[in-house]
Amino acid sequence: MAGRGTPATALLTQRKIAHTVHSYEHDPRHESFGLEAAAAMGVDPSRVFKTLLADVDGALTVGIVPVAGQLDLKALAAAVGGKRAKMAEVAAAERATGYVAGGISPLGQKKRLRTVLDSSALEMPTMFCSAGRRGLEVEVAAADLVALLSAVVAPIAA
Repeated sequence: MAGRGTPATALLTQRKIAHTVHSYEHDPRHESFGLEAAAAMGVDPSRVFKTLLADVDGALTVGIVPVAGQLDLKALAAAVGGKRAKMAEVAAAERATGYVAGGISPLGQKKRLRTVLDSSALEMPTMFCSAGRRGLEVEVAAADLVALLSAVVAPIAA
């Protein structure tokens, strides 16, 4: 992977955070990027998380939830002290993060956004999330992700 890093992997390396990068052949016909990643890596989907962006009271907010579930928008809003949340427009998410949908990583985004990690991530030794490109995942300890992103931990998966 030399020379093919992403802002996400560069950040982890720069901060000396223990992580493992996993790559797989992405199939553009697959409907769920996260479930595709779990199957390709042979990992339980409960350990693979997707990064979703929502508009909470006018501010973009990141929600990180298991790929097999959905983001509970009310729970996300409550976790950051907001009232209303709706999914962000794809173009807005891509602009704010610098990543393409399906490959949005919670790490190394263009703008620092409020971030909430589903509490189930703390129940496992490591979790997987996008490394910033379709077909590329990073395995990291949830506690390291929380510390690096100053993330709130709350039950936001439905």
